[in-house]
Formats: sequence, structure tokens, C-alpha cells
Amino acid sequence: MNKLFGTDGIRGLVGHYPMTPEIMLKLGKSSAKIFKSNQSRHKILIGKDTRISGYILESALTSGICSMGLDVLLVGPLPTPAIAHLAKNLNASAGIVISASHNPAQDNGVKFFSNKGIKLSDEIEKKIESLVFKNIFKSVPSEKTGKAYRLQDAKSRYIEFAKSAIKNNLQGFKIVLDCANGAAYAVAPIIFEELGAQTIILNNKPDGLNINKDCGALHPKVVSKEVKKHNANIGIAFDGDADRVIIVDENGSELNGDHIMALCAIDMLKNNNLNKKTLVATVYSNLGLDKTIEKAGGKVVRVKNGDRYVIEEMLKNNYNFGGERSGHIIFSDYTTTGDGIIAALRVLDIMKKTNKKLSELKTCLKEFPQVLINVKVKKKIPFEQLPNVNKAIKQAQTILKNNGRLLIRYSGTENIARVMIEGKDKKLITKLANNIAGEIKKCNS
Repeated sequence: MNKLFGTDGIRGLVGHYPMTPEIMLKLGKSSAKIFKSNQSRHKILIGKDTRISGYILESALTSGICSMGLDVLLVGPLPTPAIAHLAKNLNASAGIVISASHNPAQDNGVKFFSNKGIKLSDEIEKKIESLVFKNIFKSVPSEKTGKAYRLQDAKSRYIEFAKSAIKNNLQGFKIVLDCANGAAYAVAPIIFEELGAQTIILNNKPDGLNINKDCGALHPKVVSKEVKKHNANIGIAFDGDADRVIIVDENGSELNGDHIMALCAIDMLKNNNLNKKTLVATVYSNLGLDKTIEKAGGKVVRVKNGDRYVIEEMLKNNYNFGGERSGHIIFSDYTTTGDGIIAALRVLDIMKKTNKKLSELKTCLKEFPQVLINVKVKKKIPFEQLPNVNKAIKQAQTILKNNGRLLIRYSGTENIARVMIEGKDKKLITKLANNIAGEIKKCNS
């Protein structure tokens, strides 16, 4: 059976499987069947980022859903976390986001949220996937066909929600915002300006093709340059759907997700706001994060890569803070998924109440040197079935012992093997990573 769902919804090149109108029509029908019950008239919320392909995918999904007797609420371009919030807030049966996040404009994707604003479990995704491939659908009679509505106040609803995540106003702050020509372009400037900040706005003129292009969270040097040029207090760069953020300090130096988690978790520990004194991070977070949180009186629990697994762990054990090194930051006291805007607001709140510069706050995290090498592969063969690769991995583990960490895995969305090693000696871990990557390349030559 072909597979639709990856580590973060469905994603691919538009016009090619699975990102075709034909598949989207079936996906709309399948998801409607899963989310429909006999209790009442149901509605599914659909939002998107600024890719031009969003129009055809949105239409196909809407047609499929309405043909099964469910209504659709269309909200247009809005951040992914806004869709999660609105699905919950408006008591929708589900929320759908049409976005490929940080991918280039020629790609697109689909993410689902439950009526509680939570990403779907693997089990529910498999049920939807199974229905798509069975292709057995019975549309409702014409008089029971669903309708599609445009939700006019969706943007203002999310703006007010996001503003509630900060206690202090932002008067006195000069902020550079890079909207990545993506979903944040119409809401982020308003949020920060209404809170009193002076803003310099970059890349907020999407044309359907320029999303993430040389801007946003993938290119922090853009916002860094403008921060130094305008003597700003902080630079904030979102990705295409604004569910993650990269921040730069007043000197233009980058803070990744680990820095953001460290300074926010320490603040929460000081104020007794970190549930069970625990931060949830993924296997890709730096070992220095563990040491930093332990020193502050807390601990780090690690899960496999993907913000959905961070959220699952948080829900399972009643933790209220977690995230990824890539910039997905989840404050469950405020939101149900990663939210780049709210994460930035929480950092600004700490800056305001401590009266400290970001360059000072970020020194709380002492990172271990880390090397990450991506290797293109033809097939994702289990590493234990590749003797020379397995041998190189075991050799690295023996050398590192307790003074480092090694992670070798395949990407969930691309034919890429990722080799990550961290430790105290940068020269040593680089040598070990290159050795493993070299053996993987030999197996794919």
C-alpha cells in the first residue's frame, strides 16, 4: 500500500502523488467520514499558508468534505497554530491546514487537528489513509450536501488569542519581524504593534511563489542584518506556516529552539510554573540543554523527532512545556501546538520583566559542539543490516562513552540519512560523523 502520512502530515511536490487534486478529493471524503457522527451537523475548518497551490488543494478538499454532508469553514491564510486554536474554539469537528511549512513554494502539504486542537494520532491517520485507498464513498443526497462558508473574523480571533499570552506590553521594544512571505504576514505585525512595539517588517508581501524564499526561519542572517542595521532589541523569524520561530539577539546572534526552551524553562522553574519541573525535548536537542535544566533544578525528558511526539508526551504526563531545537515551541498553558508567535511573546515577556538583554539571557545555555551530516540515500535500509555502517556506529559509541551523544536516523519526509554527533571535542566528533556518513554513502553508490 502507498503511504500518505509522514512525520508531520502529508507533504510533497504539487502535481505529483500525493499532492494532486484527485487525492485531495478522496482525502476530503475520507476525513469527513472519520470525523462525522450522527449527533449533529458537523463542520471542518480549513486554513492554509500563502502558496498559490493552496487554492486548488483547498477546493478539492472542500468538495470532498461537502459531498459527505459536512460544512466547511474557510479562513484563508493563517498560521498553523491559529487553525488548531480556532478548531477548538469554534467547536469544529476538525481543523485542516494546507501547508508544507518550511519547504519551498513548489511543495505543499496537509495537516490535521482534532476538535481539541491536537494533531491526530498515528492510529487515526492510518484510518483516513485506509479509506483513501479503498476509495469506497457514498455521497449524501443533494439536499444534505454540506456548504462552505468564509469565516470573516478568523484573523481577529487569533490576534486577540495570541496577545493574551503576554502579561506585559511591549512599549520600548524595537522588533524586526521576518514573516517569510508566509502565513504570519497578515497577523504577526498587528499583534506586536498592538502590544506597543516599534516594528520593522520584512517579507510580508507574499505572491504565492516567494514563501520561505531566502527569508524567514531558514535564513536567519536576513533578520540578523536588519537587527544590527536598526539597532533593534530582537529579531524574530517565522517559517512558512509560523508554527516555529528562530530568534536573534540585539547583536544579531542566533537563538535556536534549545536556547528558547532553556531560558523559558528556567523562568518557569523560578516561578513554580513548570509542571513536574520537566521540559520535553526531542532527540535532536543539544546535550547542553539537559545539563542547563538540571542545574536549574529541573529535568529533560526526550522523545523521538517531531513536535507531535513532544505534544503526546506532554499530554500523557501532564507536562506544560516542550519543543524542538528547530523552533517548534509548545506552551500548553496557552496553546495546543507549536506557535512561533506565542513563543516569541513569551521570550519578550521575560526580557521585559527581567530588564535584561537577550544576549545576556541566552548565556544560560552552554551547548556541546554538534555535527549534523545529511546523506542522500536510494533506499532506507535499516542500519543494522549494513555491516560497515553498524560497525562505524558502534566504534563511535565506544569512543564517546558518556562524553557525547550519537543519533543516526532516516528522515521521515525525504530520502536522507541524518548523522548527528555531539560531544566536548569538535574535531573528534567531526571525524566520527564523517566516518559514519562515508560508510552510508558507500552503501548508496
